[in-house]
Amino acid sequence: MPQERLFRQKHPLLTGFFILGVMLMFFWFGITFFVFSLNRQAGKTPFLGGDKESVGVIELKGIITDAEETLDHILQFRLSKSIKAIVVRIDCPGGAVGASQEIFREIARANEVKPVVASMGSVAASGGYYAAIGAGKIVASPGTLTGSMGVIFKFPNLEEIFQKIGYRDEVIKSGKLKDIGSPSRPLTTEERELLQSLLDEVHEQFIADIAQSRKLPSDDVRKVADGRIFSGETAKNLGLVDELGNFNDAVSLAAKLAGLQTETPLLVYPEEDQLSLLKMLAEQNVGSLLRKVTSHSPALYFE
Repeated sequence: MPQERLFRQKHPLLTGFFILGVMLMFFWFGITFFVFSLNRQAGKTPFLGGDKESVGVIELKGIITDAEETLDHILQFRLSKSIKAIVVRIDCPGGAVGASQEIFREIARANEVKPVVASMGSVAASGGYYAAIGAGKIVASPGTLTGSMGVIFKFPNLEEIFQKIGYRDEVIKSGKLKDIGSPSRPLTTEERELLQSLLDEVHEQFIADIAQSRKLPSDDVRKVADGRIFSGETAKNLGLVDELGNFNDAVSLAAKLAGLQTETPLLVYPEEDQLSLLKMLAEQNVGSLLRKVTSHSPALYFE
């Protein structure tokens, strides 16, 4: 009896694991080749290090719910010696307050080291605009929807539905405001005043950061920071963006600010974005929307 056959009979479990391992290895190589092929077809070069001077591109798309991945990408490009400038491409209607502020701070930190240009796509509003003001320059198309500089806190009031189906909350709490925002009852006057005070505080933070970043008087910002949206052209007239143009214009501006000798530099993208199979199969904004819709915890949002 051949040795291989004898081994399979005596060690069927090990044999199965070996076959499974080989299949997974081939599957991984196939997926990797597929991803890199798509990157080449799209003209995207994943960031793998190197010495060639280039411009890094970070894409901020969909509703902002978490900042960790974007922060990692910004840090990666800020520390890279080969990345001479960064373009943050924004297609974002807003998102969680904390995450938006985190991204703003990290973009501003990177801009202190090398030029950062924000390129607005179809929508760069609320939390998306908050992130953009961290950049040294902002480029928008004339028809870009931006602005919406406000804060919102919302939750469902299902009291009447609960009454119809006979559902009732039994709440034991350590403080009278602990269950603020409960869907089983309306807000009290005290709770509404507390939440309004919180929103006003965060709104003032937004206004202060816009005024400082855009070098505008706070009173001027406050007049337009009432939640309304603007076209890119109007935003430029108000001093909220610097130039009108598309993504390529933003890249050319970034290269110029970095002192590169070309207006069409090599563009590199964060390595993780290009090697993540999940992000190849599903748009980030869909996942973010689902996470937001299925979340049961009240949260402040820039919308």
